[in-house]
Amino acid sequence: MQRVGRSLRADIRQVWGTPAGQGFILLSIMMATFGMAMSAQENITTNFFEEVLGFSGPQFGYITAIREVPGFLLIFLAAIFYRLTLPHLTALAMVLLAIGFAGFGLATSFWSVAPWVILHSLGYHTVLQTQYALGMTLTTEARSGSILGRLNAISNGASVVGMVVILVVFHYDLLDFGPSFVVFGSLAILGAAAVYFFPNLRDGIVQQRVARRDPIVVRRSYRYYYYLTLLDGARQQIFFSFGLWVLVHEYGLTVAGVSALLIVIRLLATISSPWIGRMVDLHGERAMLSAVNVGYIIALGGYALVHNVAVAAACYIVYSIIFPLSSIGSATYLRKVAVDEEIAPSLAMGLSLQHAAAIVVPVATGVILNYVGFQVPFLIACVFAVFTIFVTRRLDPATQKSAARLKQDAEREAADRLPAAT
Repeated sequence: MQRVGRSLRADIRQVWGTPAGQGFILLSIMMATFGMAMSAQENITTNFFEEVLGFSGPQFGYITAIREVPGFLLIFLAAIFYRLTLPHLTALAMVLLAIGFAGFGLATSFWSVAPWVILHSLGYHTVLQTQYALGMTLTTEARSGSILGRLNAISNGASVVGMVVILVVFHYDLLDFGPSFVVFGSLAILGAAAVYFFPNLRDGIVQQRVARRDPIVVRRSYRYYYYLTLLDGARQQIFFSFGLWVLVHEYGLTVAGVSALLIVIRLLATISSPWIGRMVDLHGERAMLSAVNVGYIIALGGYALVHNVAVAAACYIVYSIIFPLSSIGSATYLRKVAVDEEIAPSLAMGLSLQHAAAIVVPVATGVILNYVGFQVPFLIACVFAVFTIFVTRRLDPATQKSAARLKQDAEREAADRLPAAT
Protein backbone atom coordinates (compact mmCIF):
# COMPACT_ATOMS: atom_id res chain seq x y z
CA MET A 1 0.00 0.00 0.00
CA GLN A 2 2.85 2.40 0.83
CA ARG A 3 4.49 1.54 -2.51
CA VAL A 4 1.23 2.32 -4.34
CA GLY A 5 0.92 5.60 -2.44
CA ARG A 6 4.50 6.63 -3.34
CA SER A 7 3.90 5.72 -6.97
CA LEU A 8 0.70 7.78 -7.08
CA ARG A 9 2.43 10.78 -5.51
CA ALA A 10 5.29 10.44 -8.01
CA ASP A 11 2.82 10.35 -10.92
CA ILE A 12 1.05 13.45 -9.63
CA ARG A 13 4.37 15.32 -9.27
CA GLN A 14 5.38 14.29 -12.79
CA VAL A 15 2.07 15.49 -14.26
CA TRP A 16 2.14 18.70 -12.22
CA GLY A 17 5.62 19.40 -13.54
CA THR A 18 4.32 20.36 -16.99
CA PRO A 19 1.95 23.21 -17.88
CA ALA A 20 -0.37 20.78 -19.67
CA GLY A 21 -0.30 18.52 -16.60
CA GLN A 22 -1.13 21.42 -14.31
CA GLY A 23 -3.96 22.44 -16.60
CA PHE A 24 -5.29 18.88 -16.69
CA ILE A 25 -5.34 18.63 -12.89
CA LEU A 26 -6.99 22.02 -12.44
CA LEU A 27 -9.58 21.29 -15.12
CA SER A 28 -10.14 17.84 -13.62
CA ILE A 29 -10.94 19.41 -10.25
CA MET A 30 -13.41 21.73 -11.93
CA MET A 31 -14.98 18.86 -13.90
CA ALA A 32 -15.25 16.72 -10.76
CA THR A 33 -17.05 19.40 -8.74
CA PHE A 34 -19.19 20.25 -11.75
CA GLY A 35 -20.10 16.59 -12.12
CA MET A 36 -21.02 16.21 -8.45
CA ALA A 37 -23.15 19.36 -8.40
CA MET A 38 -24.95 18.47 -11.63
CA SER A 39 -25.52 14.86 -10.58
CA ALA A 40 -27.27 16.09 -7.45
CA GLN A 41 -29.35 18.48 -9.55
CA GLU A 42 -30.31 15.68 -11.93
CA ASN A 43 -30.92 13.25 -9.08
CA ILE A 44 -33.27 15.14 -6.79
CA THR A 45 -34.78 17.98 -8.81
CA THR A 46 -37.37 15.83 -10.60
CA ASN A 47 -38.67 14.52 -7.28
CA PHE A 48 -38.50 18.01 -5.76
CA PHE A 49 -40.60 19.43 -8.59
CA GLU A 50 -43.07 16.54 -8.38
CA GLU A 51 -43.37 16.06 -4.61
CA VAL A 52 -42.76 19.53 -3.16
CA LEU A 53 -43.77 21.99 -5.90
CA GLY A 54 -46.46 19.74 -7.38
CA PHE A 55 -45.49 20.06 -11.06
CA SER A 56 -47.70 18.44 -13.69
CA GLY A 57 -46.30 16.73 -16.78
CA PRO A 58 -46.60 19.79 -19.06
CA GLN A 59 -44.94 21.97 -16.41
CA PHE A 60 -41.81 19.85 -16.71
CA GLY A 61 -41.70 20.86 -20.36
CA TYR A 62 -42.27 24.51 -19.53
CA ILE A 63 -39.58 24.67 -16.83
CA THR A 64 -37.18 22.98 -19.25
CA ALA A 65 -37.88 25.70 -21.80
CA ILE A 66 -37.19 28.36 -19.15
CA ARG A 67 -34.01 26.56 -18.15
CA GLU A 68 -32.81 26.59 -21.74
CA VAL A 69 -33.26 30.35 -22.28
CA PRO A 70 -29.70 31.12 -21.03
CA GLY A 71 -28.41 28.47 -23.42
CA PHE A 72 -30.11 30.24 -26.29
CA LEU A 73 -28.70 33.60 -25.14
CA LEU A 74 -25.20 32.15 -24.66
CA ILE A 75 -23.81 33.66 -27.85
CA PHE A 76 -24.79 37.13 -26.65
CA LEU A 77 -23.49 36.51 -23.13
CA ALA A 78 -20.21 35.24 -24.59
CA ALA A 79 -20.01 38.44 -26.63
CA ILE A 80 -20.57 40.58 -23.52
CA PHE A 81 -17.85 38.78 -21.56
CA TYR A 82 -15.47 38.18 -24.46
CA ARG A 83 -12.73 40.21 -22.78
CA LEU A 84 -12.59 37.70 -19.91
CA THR A 85 -10.18 34.82 -20.41
CA LEU A 86 -11.80 31.41 -20.74
CA PRO A 87 -10.60 30.23 -17.30
CA HIS A 88 -11.97 33.35 -15.62
CA LEU A 89 -15.25 33.11 -17.53
CA THR A 90 -15.55 29.46 -16.45
CA ALA A 91 -14.86 30.37 -12.82
CA LEU A 92 -17.58 33.03 -12.92
CA ALA A 93 -20.00 30.52 -14.45
CA MET A 94 -19.30 27.99 -11.68
CA VAL A 95 -20.10 30.62 -9.04
CA LEU A 96 -23.41 31.44 -10.74
CA LEU A 97 -24.22 27.73 -10.94
CA ALA A 98 -23.60 27.36 -7.21
CA ILE A 99 -25.78 30.33 -6.23
CA GLY A 100 -28.62 29.27 -8.52
CA PHE A 101 -28.64 25.67 -7.32
CA ALA A 102 -28.55 26.68 -3.66
CA GLY A 103 -31.54 28.97 -4.28
CA PHE A 104 -33.77 26.08 -5.41
CA GLY A 105 -34.58 25.35 -1.78
CA LEU A 106 -36.17 28.79 -1.34
CA ALA A 107 -38.83 28.09 -3.97
CA THR A 108 -42.46 27.29 -3.17
CA SER A 109 -44.04 27.34 -6.64
CA PHE A 110 -43.36 27.16 -10.37
CA TRP A 111 -42.70 30.88 -10.75
CA SER A 112 -40.64 31.23 -7.56
CA VAL A 113 -38.23 28.52 -8.70
CA ALA A 114 -37.92 29.92 -12.25
CA PRO A 115 -35.40 32.73 -11.41
CA TRP A 116 -33.09 30.26 -9.65
CA VAL A 117 -33.41 27.86 -12.57
CA ILE A 118 -32.32 30.64 -14.95
CA LEU A 119 -29.32 31.63 -12.79
CA HIS A 120 -28.21 28.02 -12.38
CA SER A 121 -28.72 27.43 -16.09
CA LEU A 122 -26.65 30.47 -17.01
CA GLY A 123 -23.66 29.01 -15.17
CA TYR A 124 -24.29 25.50 -16.42
CA HIS A 125 -24.53 26.36 -20.11
CA THR A 126 -21.48 28.60 -19.98
CA VAL A 127 -19.42 25.75 -18.53
CA LEU A 128 -20.76 23.40 -21.22
CA GLN A 129 -19.17 25.67 -23.82
CA THR A 130 -15.89 26.50 -22.07
CA GLN A 131 -15.01 23.06 -20.70
CA TYR A 132 -14.45 21.64 -24.19
CA ALA A 133 -12.63 24.76 -25.38
CA LEU A 134 -10.26 24.53 -22.39
CA GLY A 135 -9.87 20.76 -22.67
CA MET A 136 -8.83 20.89 -26.31
CA THR A 137 -6.00 23.32 -25.48
CA LEU A 138 -4.35 20.58 -23.42
CA THR A 139 -3.35 18.46 -26.39
CA THR A 140 -3.00 18.27 -30.17
CA GLU A 141 -5.87 18.11 -32.62
CA ALA A 142 -5.34 14.39 -33.23
CA ARG A 143 -5.89 13.57 -29.55
CA SER A 144 -8.73 15.97 -28.78
CA GLY A 145 -11.34 13.24 -28.52
CA SER A 146 -9.22 11.23 -26.08
CA ILE A 147 -8.67 14.15 -23.71
CA LEU A 148 -12.35 15.12 -23.78
CA GLY A 149 -13.30 11.50 -23.10
CA ARG A 150 -10.97 11.37 -20.08
CA LEU A 151 -12.39 14.60 -18.70
CA ASN A 152 -15.92 13.26 -19.16
CA ALA A 153 -14.87 10.11 -17.29
CA ILE A 154 -13.63 12.23 -14.37
CA SER A 155 -16.89 14.16 -14.31
CA ASN A 156 -18.91 10.94 -14.40
CA GLY A 157 -16.80 9.35 -11.68
CA ALA A 158 -17.40 12.34 -9.43
CA SER A 159 -21.09 12.15 -10.30
CA VAL A 160 -21.17 8.60 -8.94
CA VAL A 161 -19.79 9.83 -5.63
CA GLY A 162 -22.42 12.56 -5.49
CA MET A 163 -25.22 10.11 -6.28
CA VAL A 164 -24.09 7.64 -3.63
CA VAL A 165 -24.15 10.46 -1.09
CA ILE A 166 -27.65 11.49 -2.24
CA LEU A 167 -28.82 7.87 -2.06
CA VAL A 168 -27.59 7.51 1.52
CA VAL A 169 -28.82 10.96 2.59
CA PHE A 170 -32.37 10.45 1.31
CA HIS A 171 -32.61 6.76 2.27
CA TYR A 172 -31.86 7.61 5.90
CA ASP A 173 -33.60 11.04 5.82
CA LEU A 174 -30.41 12.84 6.85
CA LEU A 175 -31.19 16.00 4.85
CA ASP A 176 -34.21 17.48 3.12
CA PHE A 177 -34.21 18.94 -0.39
CA GLY A 178 -33.27 22.51 0.64
CA PRO A 179 -30.05 21.74 2.56
CA SER A 180 -29.02 19.27 -0.15
CA PHE A 181 -29.26 22.01 -2.78
CA VAL A 182 -26.99 24.24 -0.67
CA VAL A 183 -24.37 21.57 0.07
CA PHE A 184 -23.98 20.36 -3.49
CA GLY A 185 -24.24 23.81 -5.00
CA SER A 186 -21.37 24.93 -2.79
CA LEU A 187 -19.09 22.32 -4.34
CA ALA A 188 -19.03 24.38 -7.52
CA ILE A 189 -17.20 27.15 -5.65
CA LEU A 190 -14.20 24.83 -5.23
CA GLY A 191 -14.24 24.12 -8.96
CA ALA A 192 -14.33 27.85 -9.68
CA ALA A 193 -11.22 28.41 -7.56
CA ALA A 194 -9.33 25.65 -9.40
CA VAL A 195 -10.17 26.63 -12.98
CA TYR A 196 -9.40 30.30 -12.29
CA PHE A 197 -5.67 29.38 -12.42
CA PHE A 198 -5.83 27.31 -15.63
CA PRO A 199 -2.78 28.17 -17.81
CA ASN A 200 -2.92 29.73 -21.27
CA LEU A 201 -2.19 26.80 -23.61
CA ARG A 202 -2.36 25.76 -27.24
CA ASP A 203 -1.64 22.14 -28.17
CA GLY A 204 -0.47 21.66 -24.57
CA ILE A 205 2.22 24.38 -24.86
CA VAL A 206 2.14 27.62 -22.86
CA GLN A 207 1.43 30.72 -24.95
CA GLN A 208 2.74 34.09 -23.84
CA ARG A 209 -0.11 35.95 -25.50
CA VAL A 210 -3.74 35.18 -24.67
CA ALA A 211 -5.57 34.43 -27.91
CA ARG A 212 -8.11 37.05 -28.91
CA ARG A 213 -11.70 35.86 -28.91
CA ASP A 214 -14.17 37.42 -31.32
CA PRO A 215 -17.42 38.45 -29.60
CA ILE A 216 -19.67 36.68 -32.11
CA VAL A 217 -18.69 34.23 -34.85
CA VAL A 218 -21.00 33.01 -37.61
CA ARG A 219 -19.30 31.24 -40.51
CA ARG A 220 -20.82 29.35 -43.42
CA SER A 221 -17.82 27.02 -43.18
CA TYR A 222 -19.09 25.84 -39.79
CA ARG A 223 -22.62 25.11 -40.98
CA TYR A 224 -22.44 21.37 -40.39
CA TYR A 225 -21.46 21.99 -36.78
CA TYR A 226 -24.50 24.26 -36.46
CA TYR A 227 -26.78 21.62 -38.02
CA LEU A 228 -25.50 18.97 -35.60
CA THR A 229 -26.03 21.10 -32.51
CA LEU A 230 -29.48 22.25 -33.61
CA LEU A 231 -30.73 18.70 -34.18
CA ASP A 232 -29.02 17.42 -31.04
CA GLY A 233 -30.73 20.11 -28.99
CA ALA A 234 -34.16 19.13 -30.28
CA ARG A 235 -33.62 15.42 -29.65
CA GLN A 236 -31.92 15.49 -26.29
CA GLN A 237 -34.27 18.02 -24.70
CA ILE A 238 -37.24 15.75 -25.37
CA PHE A 239 -35.46 12.89 -23.67
CA PHE A 240 -34.10 14.78 -20.70
CA SER A 241 -37.29 16.81 -20.18
CA PHE A 242 -39.52 13.76 -19.89
CA GLY A 243 -37.28 10.72 -19.46
CA LEU A 244 -36.98 10.82 -15.68
CA TRP A 245 -40.50 12.20 -15.35
CA VAL A 246 -41.86 9.07 -17.06
CA LEU A 247 -39.89 6.85 -14.69
CA VAL A 248 -41.12 8.79 -11.65
CA HIS A 249 -44.71 9.46 -12.75
CA GLU A 250 -45.53 6.33 -14.77
CA TYR A 251 -43.44 3.76 -12.92
CA GLY A 252 -43.26 5.33 -9.43
CA LEU A 253 -39.48 5.57 -9.01
CA THR A 254 -38.49 7.19 -5.71
CA VAL A 255 -35.42 9.37 -5.05
CA ALA A 256 -33.59 6.21 -4.03
CA GLY A 257 -34.67 4.43 -7.22
CA VAL A 258 -33.63 7.36 -9.41
CA SER A 259 -30.31 7.50 -7.54
CA ALA A 260 -29.64 3.82 -8.14
CA LEU A 261 -30.42 4.19 -11.86
CA LEU A 262 -28.19 7.24 -12.26
CA ILE A 263 -25.36 5.60 -10.31
CA VAL A 264 -25.38 2.71 -12.77
CA ILE A 265 -25.34 5.18 -15.67
CA ARG A 266 -22.43 7.18 -14.27
CA LEU A 267 -20.40 4.07 -13.43
CA LEU A 268 -20.78 2.76 -16.97
CA ALA A 269 -20.11 6.22 -18.42
CA THR A 270 -16.93 6.56 -16.33
CA ILE A 271 -15.65 3.36 -17.90
CA SER A 272 -16.85 4.06 -21.44
CA SER A 273 -16.07 7.79 -21.85
CA PRO A 274 -12.28 7.43 -22.46
CA TRP A 275 -13.01 4.67 -24.98
CA ILE A 276 -15.61 6.84 -26.72
CA GLY A 277 -13.10 9.68 -27.01
CA ARG A 278 -10.46 7.36 -28.48
CA MET A 279 -12.94 5.98 -30.99
CA VAL A 280 -13.69 9.51 -32.23
CA ASP A 281 -9.97 10.10 -32.75
CA LEU A 282 -9.51 6.70 -34.39
CA HIS A 283 -12.56 6.44 -36.67
CA GLY A 284 -13.51 10.07 -37.16
CA GLU A 285 -16.62 12.08 -36.49
CA ARG A 286 -18.64 10.89 -39.49
CA ALA A 287 -18.57 7.19 -38.58
CA MET A 288 -19.02 7.64 -34.82
CA LEU A 289 -21.79 10.24 -34.98
CA SER A 290 -23.70 8.10 -37.49
CA ALA A 291 -23.41 5.06 -35.22
CA VAL A 292 -24.49 6.92 -32.09
CA ASN A 293 -27.62 8.26 -33.77
CA VAL A 294 -28.63 4.72 -34.72
CA GLY A 295 -28.25 3.97 -31.02
CA TYR A 296 -30.51 6.91 -30.17
CA ILE A 297 -33.23 5.60 -32.47
CA ILE A 298 -33.12 2.17 -30.81
CA ALA A 299 -33.16 3.61 -27.27
CA LEU A 300 -35.87 6.20 -27.92
CA GLY A 301 -38.01 3.74 -29.85
CA GLY A 302 -37.79 1.19 -27.03
CA TYR A 303 -38.70 3.84 -24.47
CA ALA A 304 -41.81 4.77 -26.46
CA LEU A 305 -43.04 1.41 -27.72
CA VAL A 306 -42.36 -1.07 -24.90
CA HIS A 307 -44.37 -0.36 -21.74
CA ASN A 308 -42.14 -2.08 -19.22
CA VAL A 309 -40.15 -0.50 -16.41
CA ALA A 310 -37.09 -2.71 -16.99
CA VAL A 311 -37.01 -1.87 -20.71
CA ALA A 312 -37.54 1.83 -20.00
CA ALA A 313 -34.70 1.83 -17.47
CA ALA A 314 -32.42 -0.03 -19.90
CA CYS A 315 -33.20 2.44 -22.71
CA TYR A 316 -32.59 5.36 -20.36
CA ILE A 317 -29.21 3.85 -19.43
CA VAL A 318 -28.17 3.24 -23.05
CA TYR A 319 -29.15 6.72 -24.19
CA SER A 320 -27.44 8.42 -21.23
CA ILE A 321 -24.18 6.54 -21.77
CA ILE A 322 -23.84 7.28 -25.48
CA PHE A 323 -25.14 10.86 -25.67
CA PRO A 324 -21.79 12.54 -24.68
CA LEU A 325 -20.37 11.22 -27.96
CA SER A 326 -22.49 13.78 -29.84
CA SER A 327 -20.95 16.77 -28.08
CA ILE A 328 -17.42 15.34 -28.23
CA GLY A 329 -17.73 14.53 -31.93
CA SER A 330 -19.18 17.90 -32.89
CA ALA A 331 -16.52 19.74 -30.84
CA THR A 332 -13.59 17.83 -32.37
CA TYR A 333 -15.08 18.36 -35.85
CA LEU A 334 -15.23 22.10 -35.18
CA ARG A 335 -11.61 22.15 -34.04
CA LYS A 336 -10.54 20.53 -37.32
CA VAL A 337 -12.23 23.16 -39.50
CA ALA A 338 -11.95 26.35 -37.40
CA VAL A 339 -9.10 28.67 -36.42
CA ASP A 340 -8.07 28.67 -32.75
CA GLU A 341 -9.53 32.04 -31.82
CA GLU A 342 -12.94 31.12 -33.26
CA ILE A 343 -13.40 27.80 -31.45
CA ALA A 344 -14.81 29.18 -28.17
CA PRO A 345 -17.25 31.69 -29.73
CA SER A 346 -18.29 29.08 -32.31
CA LEU A 347 -19.02 26.60 -29.52
CA ALA A 348 -21.16 29.34 -27.96
CA MET A 349 -22.98 29.87 -31.25
CA GLY A 350 -23.59 26.13 -31.58
CA LEU A 351 -25.00 25.93 -28.07
CA SER A 352 -27.23 28.92 -28.74
CA LEU A 353 -28.65 27.19 -31.81
CA GLN A 354 -28.99 23.98 -29.82
CA HIS A 355 -30.98 25.76 -27.18
CA ALA A 356 -33.13 27.61 -29.63
CA ALA A 357 -34.51 24.16 -30.35
CA ALA A 358 -34.41 23.32 -26.65
CA ILE A 359 -36.74 26.21 -25.86
CA VAL A 360 -39.31 25.45 -28.53
CA VAL A 361 -39.34 21.64 -28.45
CA PRO A 362 -40.06 21.03 -24.71
CA VAL A 363 -42.92 23.55 -24.77
CA ALA A 364 -44.40 22.00 -27.91
CA THR A 365 -44.07 18.47 -26.56
CA GLY A 366 -45.39 19.62 -23.18
CA VAL A 367 -48.54 20.83 -24.95
CA ILE A 368 -48.71 17.55 -26.89
CA LEU A 369 -48.65 15.65 -23.59
CA ASN A 370 -52.00 17.23 -22.71
CA TYR A 371 -53.63 15.26 -25.54
CA VAL A 372 -51.53 12.13 -26.16
CA GLY A 373 -49.44 9.62 -24.26
CA PHE A 374 -45.79 10.16 -23.38
CA GLN A 375 -44.79 7.86 -26.24
CA VAL A 376 -45.37 10.46 -28.97
CA PRO A 377 -42.62 12.92 -27.91
CA PHE A 378 -40.08 10.09 -27.88
CA LEU A 379 -41.06 9.05 -31.39
CA ILE A 380 -40.60 12.68 -32.47
CA ALA A 381 -37.10 12.52 -30.96
CA CYS A 382 -36.42 9.46 -33.16
CA VAL A 383 -37.21 11.59 -36.22
CA PHE A 384 -34.60 14.17 -35.17
CA ALA A 385 -32.03 11.38 -34.84
CA VAL A 386 -32.82 10.21 -38.39
CA PHE A 387 -32.23 13.72 -39.77
CA THR A 388 -28.94 13.90 -37.84
CA ILE A 389 -27.69 10.74 -39.57
CA PHE A 390 -28.15 12.43 -42.96
CA VAL A 391 -26.08 15.40 -41.74
CA THR A 392 -23.27 13.26 -40.28
CA ARG A 393 -22.85 11.42 -43.58
CA ARG A 394 -21.78 14.73 -45.18
CA LEU A 395 -18.99 15.48 -42.69
CA ASP A 396 -15.47 15.67 -44.14
CA PRO A 397 -13.17 17.88 -42.03
CA ALA A 398 -10.25 17.62 -44.45
CA THR A 399 -12.20 19.37 -47.22
CA GLN A 400 -14.45 21.60 -45.09
CA LYS A 401 -11.87 23.82 -43.40
CA SER A 402 -12.62 27.52 -43.36
CA ALA A 403 -10.52 29.88 -45.47
CA ALA A 404 -9.02 31.35 -42.30
CA ARG A 405 -8.06 27.86 -41.11
CA LEU A 406 -6.39 27.00 -44.43
CA LYS A 407 -4.40 30.24 -44.17
CA GLN A 408 -3.45 29.49 -40.56
CA ASP A 409 -2.28 25.98 -41.48
CA ALA A 410 -0.16 27.36 -44.35
CA GLU A 411 1.46 29.92 -42.06
CA ARG A 412 2.32 27.28 -39.46
CA GLU A 413 3.75 24.95 -42.09
CA ALA A 414 5.91 27.79 -43.39
CA ALA A 415 7.08 28.60 -39.87
CA ASP A 416 7.95 24.93 -39.27
CA ARG A 417 10.04 24.81 -42.48
CA LEU A 418 11.88 28.07 -41.75
CA PRO A 419 14.56 26.69 -39.35
CA ALA A 420 15.39 23.87 -41.78
CA ALA A 421 15.69 26.37 -44.64
CA THR A 422 18.08 28.58 -42.69
